[in-house]
Formats: sequence, structure tokens, C-alpha cells
Amino acid sequence: MSAATPAFDAQTPDLDADARTNEAWHKKFTREEIQHLLSIDDARGWGSVLGNWALIGAALALVAAWPNPLTVVFALILIGGRQLGLAVLMHEASHRTLLSSKRLNDWVGNWLCAYPIWTDIHPYRTYHLVHHAKNYTSEDPDIGLVLPFPITRSSLRRKIWRDLSGQTGRKFLRAAWRRSVQRWHAGDPQGRRAFVGFAVTNGVLLLVVTALGFPWLYLLWAGAWLTTNTLFTRIRAIAEHAMVPDPTDPLRNTRTTLTSWWERIFMAPNYVNYHLEHHLLMTVPHYRLPEMHRLLRERGLLDEALVTRGYRAVLERAASKPEGDATPAAASPTEPRVPPF
Repeated sequence: MSAATPAFDAQTPDLDADARTNEAWHKKFTREEIQHLLSIDDARGWGSVLGNWALIGAALALVAAWPNPLTVVFALILIGGRQLGLAVLMHEASHRTLLSSKRLNDWVGNWLCAYPIWTDIHPYRTYHLVHHAKNYTSEDPDIGLVLPFPITRSSLRRKIWRDLSGQTGRKFLRAAWRRSVQRWHAGDPQGRRAFVGFAVTNGVLLLVVTALGFPWLYLLWAGAWLTTNTLFTRIRAIAEHAMVPDPTDPLRNTRTTLTSWWERIFMAPNYVNYHLEHHLLMTVPHYRLPEMHRLLRERGLLDEALVTRGYRAVLERAASKPEGDATPAAASPTEPRVPPF
């Protein structure tokens, strides 16, 4: 086990007691507490990566041992959630908080997390840091993902159907193709690197299940990415930034969703539900976010913050627009991308 702590600037302004600023909540934490929250534990980082892959392997093994519609559906749900889990760990690596070694952090973030799910940490990091700096402003590159909400129940049902039928997944696949092959052909070495990463990691996965005598299991991996993964990604994006009461308030422009045990397994992997805490201090490793949440609550900083219990409550709010309401929704981005974390 090794640990590292990113630098923390303790010289915060001497503000009045105002919990609605990032600087003010720092005042209720000691320097030692902040340093602890920022510390990187390599064993826990590796544990998250290997744990995600272990659950994926267990889902594949279940179907190999008992192939039937029930196990296939269960595997698609579990694998889709764990593909989201890999995206969460790629996001973690983009903040350089997955592993203490920067070089190993980026290698693991790409080869064990990003490439298998057809994405790339390097371009993701560039635009994602803009999202943090410009959250819920016109310059936020992901603002179009959340502005349309709330929508009607029928509209939400259509979105869910497009996800589970693979229509959204095909859009994500075309976007991945443009980010890799088309850019490679245009002479962009980043596109070539991404395509090689996609091909190698997915090729290895196919070779492994083929060597075990079950090549068709790869269809579960691809099928989950095209269906359940896109649905869980959509739900997560809605929960994090849609329908916020105050875009200017750091405690009310990002949502934390308190989850049940089954939501953590399938829909909220690697503590991604603690998103308010992540935006308050984006270099806190994912496994320390529950502790940060507890400390914030004990000190009264979450009394009026945007904290919701369960994804069902979030989706009910997201689908609260009356049927027949002709108010136009904000335009969504034309090119699908991995929504903000």
C-alpha cells in the first residue's frame, strides 16, 4: 500500500460564516482533515479496478454456467453498471486520484478502464476539467445534457426505450468511431492511439472468453455497452446536474443521491452518487467521498444542500413536466459524449 496527497492550499480567504461558497466550508475542516480526504491509497484504487472486473467476470461466468433468459438479463444489467463503473474510474484517473503514480494512473485509467468501453482518458480530461471550472454556465461543455429537464413521463419513457433498444448506444458507437478512426485518417495520432486501445482491449476480452470455450459471451459485453450502460449513464447524468435549484450555489447546483445497496451495485458504482462532494473538492479519491459526506452533514453544511434519497425520486422529478406542455426544451448536444461526472 502506498499513499500520496495532492497539494492543498490552506490560504483561504477569511470569509463570514457563509456555507454557500467553496471557501466557507473549508473553514469547518482542519488542514489535517483535508489532507486525509485528499490522500490516495493505491491498494484501494487497485481494489476498485479489480473489483469492477471481478463482477464483470462473475456475470459472464454465471451465463456460461447457466445460460437462460434470466441470467442473460441479470448479466446485461450487472455488466452495464460495471461498464459505468469503469467510466467512473477513468474519470477518477482523469483527476489523477486513482493511483499515486501519475504514469501508472494514466496507464490503468486508459488500458483497464477507458479503452475497454471505447473511450480515452486524454481528450476526456481536457473537456471534463472545463466542466468543473464552468459548471452550470453557458461555457459548461455538458450543459446541454441537463437543460432539457424536467420532461414529460412519456418523453422519459421514450428515452429509456431508445437506451434499452440500442438506439442511443449506436449513436455513442458512431461518436467513438469519429473520435478514433476518422481522426486517425485525418492524421491525428490521438485518434490512432484510441483505436488501437479499443481494438487491443476488446480483442483480449474476446480471446479470453474464446479460450475458455465461450466466444459468444463477448456479445454480452457489447450488448450491455449498447443498452444498459447507456441507460445507467443517462440516469447518473440526470441525477448529478439536472433540475438544480440554484446554479450559482455550489451546494445547490450539483446533486448527491443517497442510494440503497442494490443501487450501489447496479447504478451507482464506485461512489459516483456523491457528486456534490466531488464538485466541492474534485481531487478527493472516490472511496473517501462517503466520509466527506458524513463530515459535511455533521457540521451542518448539507442542511440546505441538494441531496436526494434514491434515483426513483430523481427520475420522478425529471419526468414531472405535465403532458401537453408546449414549453420548448433546451437543445441537446448533437454529438453524444460521456456525460459529466
